Amino acid sequence: MQLKSIQDAELKGKRVLVRFDFNVPLSKTEPREITDSSRIDQAIPTIRLLLEKGASKIIMISHLGRPDGQVNPKYSLEPVAEYLAKKLGTDVILSESAIDNGVKNLLHLPETKIVLLENIRFLPGEEKNEMELAEKLATYADIYVNDAFGAAHRKHASTHAINAFFKNRAYAGLLMKKEIDSLGTLLEKPAKPFVAVVGGAKVSDKIKTIEKLLVIVDTLLIGGAMAYPFLKAKGATVGKSLCSDEDVALAKHLLAADKGGKIQLPKDHIVSDKFDGEPSPCSGTSIPEDKMGLDIGPLTIKAYADHIATAKTVFWNGPMGLFENKNYAKGTMSMASSIAKNQTAFTVVGGGDSVAAVQQSGEADKFSHVSTGGGASLEYIERGELPGVQALKYGV
Repeated sequence: MQLKSIQDAELKGKRVLVRFDFNVPLSKTEPREITDSSRIDQAIPTIRLLLEKGASKIIMISHLGRPDGQVNPKYSLEPVAEYLAKKLGTDVILSESAIDNGVKNLLHLPETKIVLLENIRFLPGEEKNEMELAEKLATYADIYVNDAFGAAHRKHASTHAINAFFKNRAYAGLLMKKEIDSLGTLLEKPAKPFVAVVGGAKVSDKIKTIEKLLVIVDTLLIGGAMAYPFLKAKGATVGKSLCSDEDVALAKHLLAADKGGKIQLPKDHIVSDKFDGEPSPCSGTSIPEDKMGLDIGPLTIKAYADHIATAKTVFWNGPMGLFENKNYAKGTMSMASSIAKNQTAFTVVGGGDSVAAVQQSGEADKFSHVSTGGGASLEYIERGELPGVQALKYGV
């Protein structure tokens, strides 16, 4: 069953309740300011379309951080309300709570068009997927829209239970639709050759994703700390690199399952004697006992770039090294550049660190799709579905 999009919804004169993912990073010091607004920016087209289609009220729901069901001013959505007001050029009223009586009063004010409910995770019922909370939220509106792909892998009241109260009146926002369409292309009909680039820290974190990718891709390029258990499993030494016994066992299992020789591993490294130490090149797959691998080396960068250049579909998740430190950022930035250069391929990046790297590289606009959901995009690739998306399609 296809997702119903707001593009096909009749919204004139309707009150619309929209779940967004405004979980943006804030500065640590007061006044708390948004340090990366991309999640909000990607929601703006949905808000503008709701206004164009004549919605009488837009009531926005989001979480921010992990307040664990307690009111915590540190996680207030106030900076988000201020940013939205500036971006949209209109008032955005922030409610005191997501379910206080004042919300109903706000909705009766003719001049109030957009209301942002205070952090939904201040209420313990949100993470418990509580029907009672979902029912209260549902009283605010005629139509429900979910545009929070980044939270769609959670069974929470505002993403899951709430669908029970909007039978045939629940729709996907523009961003949600784009996310599902883009990731669906990877799973259902990827143009070949399909190359996946997977990095990050632990094999155990991504074992299910890698198992799924091994079935559907032609080549799997592995970098970052993720590579060291694979190298160790193949008999190489990895020195002081991040590498647990559990991950080595998982890597052995994956290498045994890789009948087609799809897994490609680093041929050389950039190493140091400590995390913030001076970088030095290390040729060959093995790393000396007193060193740790912190980035892929030039031979690996070239080999991986060659695979990417001939691909027709590319999916990237996870950095190639400790890219936050400029001494160890070259591998990750080279991946961003190589993927961006291949303008004939369908290219998707998903996952917090790799998305941050793409934004940092200035190449984001050259990717076919930059996913807003880290955990959600990986879970969608693993399972082909998410609880919040299932509920949106079929109800609860």
